[in-house]
Amino acid sequence: MVRTLALWCPDWSVVAAGISAVEPAVVVSANRVVACSAAARAEGVYRGQRRREAQSRVPDLVVVAANPAQDARAFEPVVAAVEELAPGIEVLRPGLAVVAAKGATRYFGGEEALVDVLAGVVAGVGHEGRFGIADGTFAAIQAAYRVQVVPPGESAAFLAPLPVQSLGDADLADLLVRLGISTLGGFAALPDDEVLARFGPEGRCRHRLARGLAERPPAGREAPPDLAVQTVLDPPVERVDAATFAAKALADRLTAMLAGRALAVTRVRVEAQTEHGEELARVWRHDDGFTAVALAERVRWQLDGWLSGTVGGTPGNGSGGSAPSLVQHGVTHHQTSWHGATPGQNPTSGMPTAGVSLLRLVPVEVVGIGRQLGLWGEDNGGQERVGRAVDRVLGLLGPTAAATAVLAGGRDVAGRVRAVPWGEPRAPDPLDTLPWPGRLPVPSPATVPPAPIPAKLLTVDGALVEVTGRFVATSVPARLALADGPAVDVVAWAGPWPVDSRWWDPGSHRRQARVQVVTADQCAHLLVLEAGQWHLEASYD
Repeated sequence: MVRTLALWCPDWSVVAAGISAVEPAVVVSANRVVACSAAARAEGVYRGQRRREAQSRVPDLVVVAANPAQDARAFEPVVAAVEELAPGIEVLRPGLAVVAAKGATRYFGGEEALVDVLAGVVAGVGHEGRFGIADGTFAAIQAAYRVQVVPPGESAAFLAPLPVQSLGDADLADLLVRLGISTLGGFAALPDDEVLARFGPEGRCRHRLARGLAERPPAGREAPPDLAVQTVLDPPVERVDAATFAAKALADRLTAMLAGRALAVTRVRVEAQTEHGEELARVWRHDDGFTAVALAERVRWQLDGWLSGTVGGTPGNGSGGSAPSLVQHGVTHHQTSWHGATPGQNPTSGMPTAGVSLLRLVPVEVVGIGRQLGLWGEDNGGQERVGRAVDRVLGLLGPTAAATAVLAGGRDVAGRVRAVPWGEPRAPDPLDTLPWPGRLPVPSPATVPPAPIPAKLLTVDGALVEVTGRFVATSVPARLALADGPAVDVVAWAGPWPVDSRWWDPGSHRRQARVQVVTADQCAHLLVLEAGQWHLEASYD
């Protein structure tokens, strides 16, 4: 077991958003609290809580949307400062990093002395850092949460009284609690072979953590040097989005090459170099294995952190308007993880003075993965060709020119479709699983116009069909006219159904009536009446 030092910056997403700990604030994702300030916790707000419940507890609560890129940019100066004294630091996520403690411990004369020195370094860049040292990464992280140095060989005893929720697997923790096992010590006492039979390989991995052992059996190994991939950017790029686009193609190459060998990369070193010889290398870690999208995100975060990694100011943060330029002359910076400055450059400057000319991804550790071929053999490459074609389009039109549709939560038909840029995670919004009273039942309409089409739903006499305040149609629909087109006979209809949304907010209150109609030309439509005007909202196949 390797003595490991963990650095944890509490409530990092709140800190990165520039919010003080004394101000009640939360960071939310999918309407769930993912981070909260100390003041909010004092009022009963906690992680995983619904946004509405948190706001009911604290009416003046500041709500900020989750922004992982911003978190990573803000964390880069902290990592760079620690790495000056403890080389080889690995970022697990923004706000949490680990590093082998052996070398730095010897230099500073002990683990307690090392913690004191690094705490002062982090405070010097304007943040609070909590450190822990133990045998192995998991135990060190738990020690950092409690600001504790665990003596060698005592990690298992230190972990034993901790709750099973500390494993970070909510489903496994829930199952263990229902089985009567509430602590890591109780879980660690189970026989290893029975854990494997009952909970599978993932459960066995968590079982090793509870016992204070290494994160995984010795399946991880040093990656062969021929697995590194790089790309030369000619001409050098001076914009973060352009460098990220190149990194995405590089990440695709690496993951495809590893997949061909039934491997996944769990630790990767991202290296960037400018045409003036300035270099930055940062090791990123993901125990479940990196995807191509995740690798490209790390490159973007790293370059954004380089751009904004300053003490006492952030000259650029990559938000709003056009993408930030990597080259900004005349500004003095203090991010010391960049090396190789050319003569005449300010020695304290960490800002690049030229565009990025080379990107390299170097696998540090890989693990074997099972490989399941398709039922009819390998893929014929069609999906790969589509991906390359879209990448070429993005190269011409920009990284947000192509998007895919993902279902989101809500009642409005058009509002339930969320456009996600190509290459970004396309997981459905968790809100889509909610009941959402008033949402359309399945099957959903197949065609949704970009904007509602004006319509007229008419009676036999040519009068406009109206809906009363109790959502009852005043007459039977007989004809439908869309925009300025001719009226078509209605052969079947159903409704109206009320939709009364955001009734608590007079400024955004919407009261609608929905009607489904089938016309004589064998078309089925969804119509909406709002403020006395009919619109076609969607059409069915």
